[in-house]
Amino acid sequence: MKPTPPGWPRISSALFYDDGAAAIDWLCRAFGFEVRLKIEDDSGRVAHSELTFGEGVIMVADVSRQNPHASQPFKRSPKSAGNVNTQHLCIFVDDVDAHCARAREAGARILMEPTTNDYGDDNGSNRIYGAEDPEGHAWSFMQRLRDPRQ
Repeated sequence: MKPTPPGWPRISSALFYDDGAAAIDWLCRAFGFEVRLKIEDDSGRVAHSELTFGEGVIMVADVSRQNPHASQPFKRSPKSAGNVNTQHLCIFVDDVDAHCARAREAGARILMEPTTNDYGDDNGSNRIYGAEDPEGHAWSFMQRLRDPRQ
């Protein structure tokens, strides 16, 4: 495989929100993302943004009210699509319990309290919690406790 562009991981996700600007502020406050790029259209809506978390990147934008390209479907947040969620983002953090407390304080709905899962000697052990952001996107945050065969 050819190298990725500088600052881009091999895989990244794009999330759509009814209020992209509020979502970006909330994701930074609650989950610790940092804004690398934020582009607004003429009406002030977020057309594109790039948020980083360590070496990871997600893109956040306002939902598409129109379909300017016939090849692309309309884009909706889970909240605006009847709370249907078709993806679940998983992110490694240094301290799951502290991260969960920060997210809860910022108003995240905690879907699963921090729990330790030991998958055996061949697969390691993680501590994980699940959260939902204000527009219904599902997130899991994990902390590696033990690598396989250690």
